[in-house]
Amino acid sequence: MPTPPSGPQHEIRYGAARAVITDVGATLRSFRVDELDVIDGFPADEPASAGRGQVLAPWPNRLEDGIYSFAGREGRAELDEPERGNAIHGLVRWLPWTAGLHTSDSIVLRCRLDAQPAYPWDLDLQVAYTLSAQGLRVSAQATNVSKEPAPFGIGFHPYVTVGTESVDEARLTIPAEQQLITDDRALPTGREPVSGTDLDFTDPRPIGPTRMDTAFTDLRRDAAGRSVIRLEPPDASRAVEVWMDEDFRYVMVYTGDTLEPVSRRRRGIAIEPMTCPPNAFRSGTDVITLRPQGSWSADWGINV
Repeated sequence: MPTPPSGPQHEIRYGAARAVITDVGATLRSFRVDELDVIDGFPADEPASAGRGQVLAPWPNRLEDGIYSFAGREGRAELDEPERGNAIHGLVRWLPWTAGLHTSDSIVLRCRLDAQPAYPWDLDLQVAYTLSAQGLRVSAQATNVSKEPAPFGIGFHPYVTVGTESVDEARLTIPAEQQLITDDRALPTGREPVSGTDLDFTDPRPIGPTRMDTAFTDLRRDAAGRSVIRLEPPDASRAVEVWMDEDFRYVMVYTGDTLEPVSRRRRGIAIEPMTCPPNAFRSGTDVITLRPQGSWSADWGINV
């Protein structure tokens, strides 16, 4: 059998839950519970499209002109969103990751991001996927193995589904007080309260025709420090929750209105935990500073 475009496939199972993670990008390609899709993933014989299930590091989302500076060093990344003049979603989503410990219900994948013009630091990344009675947990870790402080941010890009033909029919809850306002390049120019706008999903309601490619912040959290975004069908027969711990201070929500082919539009909704906002390497907002040999870690997950 030829190797799939996304590399070797790693399956994990727990009870009725099954997930498949790929070597290329440590990508969450598929996640099903009771034979129902939890994410709108992609087939094994295709590469990931539109960021599906990918790891977004060392920065998530867009980077203006692909150029930034940090502690006297400059990074210049390729413009992989050329129509807007942006670099997007970091540098590791198309790299081969190395599978480590693999049990029936968990797998660890690792990646070394070597210093390069786009990111002149050496970075070790690790992502662990674990299934349990509580759902899917994703644990991320980053270590700066260079001799100088390094900037860091990370995000993840699952498209969530509850089986509705379109996301219009689904009910959504986003416990966020503020949204980021963007320009015509989808770069933040400020923020404003969601209250009184068509992007206020602090109480559950149908998505309807609302279009989103929006970063939310000032997230409400439960007693454990988690913020939980919830999606459910009209009959509330099931629900999918994307949770993130306190290190994820932003969540990008994308309703897929510009996807190609057209048949994939609004079929799932991207709910993207992020540690920093779009363009953070330019603005400096909430960029994590990794000291030499210093590490960072955080968790997020999906419950059904």
